[in-house]
Amino acid sequence: MDYSELIFTCSDSEAWQRDLLINDLANIGFDTFEEIDVGFKAYIASAALDIAAVERLLLNLPDNFSITYTVRPIEPKNWNAVWESNFEPIAVLGRCYVRATFHESKPNYEYEIIIDPKMAFGTGHHQTTSLMMEYLLDSNLQRKRVLDMGCGTGILAILAAKIGAQEITAIDYDPICCTSVKENTELNQVNSIKIYCGSKEVIPNELYDIILANINRNILLDQLGKYAEVIKPHGSLFLSGFYDGDDLAQIVDASHSFGFKYISKKLQDNWVAAKLEKY
Repeated sequence: MDYSELIFTCSDSEAWQRDLLINDLANIGFDTFEEIDVGFKAYIASAALDIAAVERLLLNLPDNFSITYTVRPIEPKNWNAVWESNFEPIAVLGRCYVRATFHESKPNYEYEIIIDPKMAFGTGHHQTTSLMMEYLLDSNLQRKRVLDMGCGTGILAILAAKIGAQEITAIDYDPICCTSVKENTELNQVNSIKIYCGSKEVIPNELYDIILANINRNILLDQLGKYAEVIKPHGSLFLSGFYDGDDLAQIVDASHSFGFKYISKKLQDNWVAAKLEKY
């Protein structure tokens, strides 16, 4: 498959805006990113490259965020090797150790998760993923039924299973992610995760104690109503994939009309994860 490389040059002082742009680029088909001194590189299958869509994203950036980019076709590349070269193990709250298959095990941690990321997102390195993991580690999941929306590699679903959730449903619209979840559940020897490929339309007609959704603001706003339909009374809704401030305010305001109340938030580098409860 032919790939294109876009080199984005931007200011280091706008790191949070750069992260948001990377998230938006992922939503329009870019599947691999690499940080460089002046900004970052983004890769996409050439057949899927839509320059007009990229330009629309840039037009919506704040006026104080200066960014330019260049496009060039590239030679075939071993994308799994790119992932491996950028994937270092991490520890969350000193309790959960996340590593790849090529890293040494650390059995002294309470939980160890093995992730083979491939092209899927969610290795625990992004602030939103680690914040969601912190919430899970702080929660009682024993015998709970959990829904993980936008599951990526399945890292949150796998952690929920290891903590004690009875049954987990993991959903992602990207077939690559769904395949990645299946492989990662086998690596971690958890068998309580059901995997569905799609969006809110494939959520089973069941009730969940806990819903996890690490996606982005606009998709969350669109899906809040569906979450309200499938969560138990007093169930917990954990959300991330957006920023503190206006993003969080919009989501909290919208959630009230679906019977949710805001409980708390966790912050890291202006990214936020929030806990809501159904009443």
